[in-house]
Amino acid sequence: MLDEGERIVPMRLQRFLARAGVASRRGSERLMTSGRVRVNGVVVSELGSKVDPSVDVVTVDGRPCSITERSRYVMLYKPQGYITTMSDPQGRPTVAELVPSREFPGLFPVGRLDTDTTGLLLFTTNGNLGQELLHPSRHVDKHYVALVRGVPTRRELEALRRGVMMDEGPAAPAKAEILHESDPLFSVVAPHGAGVDGGGNPNSVVGLTIHEGKKHQVKKMLMAIGHRVLRLHRDAFGPLTLTGVQEGRWRELNEAEVGALEALCTR
Repeated sequence: MLDEGERIVPMRLQRFLARAGVASRRGSERLMTSGRVRVNGVVVSELGSKVDPSVDVVTVDGRPCSITERSRYVMLYKPQGYITTMSDPQGRPTVAELVPSREFPGLFPVGRLDTDTTGLLLFTTNGNLGQELLHPSRHVDKHYVALVRGVPTRRELEALRRGVMMDEGPAAPAKAEILHESDPLFSVVAPHGAGVDGGGNPNSVVGLTIHEGKKHQVKKMLMAIGHRVLRLHRDAFGPLTLTGVQEGRWRELNEAEVGALEALCTR
């Protein structure tokens, strides 16, 4: 049933599809324009078309869609070696194998982590909220811990804090610091110490907080100041942290965590 106090009213079809967990708002628009969405048996491809969920029957590829079930929110501690997608035509391991995708139909990842990156990956069936969390205007902080070649200088860290230039353009200013071995996050990426580079110089562990989501952004930012990432881990996404989640495992978010995410999308 619907969450307590929730009320269904006529709404745009792409919003309905997102809330039904079919896809994000943008993905729902692509489904419509490709002719895969029907309302009461009639193909509807015009963006902005409205439906009344209490009376209209909406299908995608012939399958009925509904928002009568409450949205689900899942936190995964992603291990290395898994692609952030719910299916892969090449048969490679995907994050779909690690979360309850059959138990919670419509579950999808909010953003992505590289195959070799570990850490917090959020999933939801709420396409609207997922899209909102990824929108640049929301400035949702993501904290990463990186084992890098060498030790960034004070000037290089300041460059990250001002915003470095990447191939595709400038990165927004980030919070950056060197983590010491006493920091609990240090051992996540350097369990046996940071080690040394090819010239015998020490490596280091850097903490970086960004609010953008460009492809390979953290790796590119650190490479822009001359430090290649050897291992990367995300330990926080907005108000969420990996506390109490083992690598390769998942848990549902509690009410306070869901409320904190919703607050990010209404500020």
